[in-house]
Amino acid sequence: MKRIFTISLLISIVSLSQSSAQVGNQFPDMEAETLTNEFVDLPKDISGKYSLVGLAYSKKAEDYLKGWFEPVYNQFIYKNPNPGPFDFSFDVNTYFVPMFTGAKRPAYKKVMNKLKKTIDERMQPNVLFYKGTLKEYKDALNFDGKDLPYFYVLDPDGKIVYATSGKYTQRKMQEITDAVESAMEME
Repeated sequence: MKRIFTISLLISIVSLSQSSAQVGNQFPDMEAETLTNEFVDLPKDISGKYSLVGLAYSKKAEDYLKGWFEPVYNQFIYKNPNPGPFDFSFDVNTYFVPMFTGAKRPAYKKVMNKLKKTIDERMQPNVLFYKGTLKEYKDALNFDGKDLPYFYVLDPDGKIVYATSGKYTQRKMQEITDAVESAMEME
């Protein structure tokens, strides 16, 4: 029993250090394209307010990334047109970025055109496409599992204040929300 606890503790420490290894670092420059064929330079073009950026660089990770769409939309993007006294909304840039690297680069436009037709119109402004190399992002952002999406909360200057990865869970969503709220309160 003691051995199982020790192994679990070590796994938790390793996964915590991997997800927090980038905290405090500047998010690396990335040119990405919107579904309306406009280019956005991350983090430069989104500076000035907090941002949530989700990245995926494999088909399986993209599928998991899609699992985040609705809860992130509801938490950070949707603005209630008739807010009540207990409604709280965030003023946060939010982007999902499928990354086309290596052998997947030729499929970039085909997938982009397909997603234009299949992604809910409300989400389209929040989906960016990256085509290029992976190494600089893998190194800077500590990608360690190609089948996982990675999420980064950026401060208004583009510095990473929180990082997580994996499938959507309510716990992870709450951690992201807490990180955004905490960072905004510190201002």
